[in-house]
Amino acid sequence: KGTNLSGLNLSNVDFSGIDLSNTNLSKANLSGANLQGTNLSNADLTKTDLTGANLTKANLSNANLSFTDLSNANLSQTILSGIKLDFTNFCGATMPNRSKRQC
Repeated sequence: KGTNLSGLNLSNVDFSGIDLSNTNLSKANLSGANLQGTNLSNADLTKTDLTGANLTKANLSNANLSFTDLSNANLSQTILSGIKLDFTNFCGATMPNRSKRQC
């Protein structure tokens, strides 16, 4: 909670159910990571690679997702209220309502 993990290679790491609220994950590589049920509220995910990540039931409220790559990520039942989305890539992602985002 509130940790600085910016720029780290965290691909394929299992963070399921962990409290990462207020954490700086900007420019981190979280491709293929398991973030199911993770609390990422108020997290800085600017320019983060979340390609193919599992964010099912994660809480991303008020997170900064500007310039973030969420292509092919699973966002089923994810809380996205108040997020910042400038130039965010959702290509092929499964959205909270379980619809697939077309490119």
